[in-house]
Amino acid sequence: MTKVRKAVFPVAGLGTRFLPATKAVPKEMLTVVDRPVIQYVVDEARAAGIEHFIFVTGRNKTVIEDHFDIQFELYDTLEHRGKVEQLERLRSMQPAPGETSFTRQQVPMGLGHAVWCARDLVGDEPFALLLPDMIMQSDESCLKGMVDLYAQTGNNIVAVQECDPAETHKYGIVAKGADVHTGFEISDMVEKPAKGTAPSNLYINGRYILQPQIFDLLAKQERGAGNEIQLTDAMLKLGKEQPLYGYHYRGETFDCGSPDGFVEANIAFAMQRADLRDVVINTVNRLSARKG
Repeated sequence: MTKVRKAVFPVAGLGTRFLPATKAVPKEMLTVVDRPVIQYVVDEARAAGIEHFIFVTGRNKTVIEDHFDIQFELYDTLEHRGKVEQLERLRSMQPAPGETSFTRQQVPMGLGHAVWCARDLVGDEPFALLLPDMIMQSDESCLKGMVDLYAQTGNNIVAVQECDPAETHKYGIVAKGADVHTGFEISDMVEKPAKGTAPSNLYINGRYILQPQIFDLLAKQERGAGNEIQLTDAMLKLGKEQPLYGYHYRGETFDCGSPDGFVEANIAFAMQRADLRDVVINTVNRLSARKG
């Protein structure tokens, strides 16, 4: 079985839900506490054993490439000032030479098209797909659990988690089949089902492991919802040719592409840190008392 060693990050989106903040700054570079959102996603992939990080970018996204590059002046300044801890932290996040690749999605034609743009960099091997808006908080990396399930099944895997049944019309929802190892068979997949028609309350949370055959399907995929090439449509076809499994992730997921999810993520990750936890609690208490 081929190891999952490559991951694709579709970072070409315009971030319209976050305007005007994203007019000049990529949404992936907005910070949760003290790290860009994209850094959390890359760290999750690295913790799962990913060796090659592939970014599908667009115009005005070169700062993402700069973020994962060495900044000689900054490193030299930190070293001369004795900022050893900060320097080592930056170096620990630094991908090794040759571990990152960047390609362009020249036209915004949807997630399926963005994934297809990475076809030559992925090649003929399975790959992980991580949506950069979604960051996770749990004891074990979501993708790590998926990689372990892939080692047992050798086929396509989608991470899912529970949502409020009243909210299923907002997400891609899967139907749960028989249990398989640490996951389950997916018997159906519906993109934003009408209220009251969802087959479950398990929604797709932005993490996938896919076989390279998805690229052939995406190349022929007609435009769907929003006049875009939808990944879900191609996956439904793939599921008829190959097994498709679900991995039930039980941690927290924050949609940092929206202001409410972004605020939630900042609070949740700040609360995890001993040096910031009291700041969050005291601020909330002070503002609540003032409002009262």
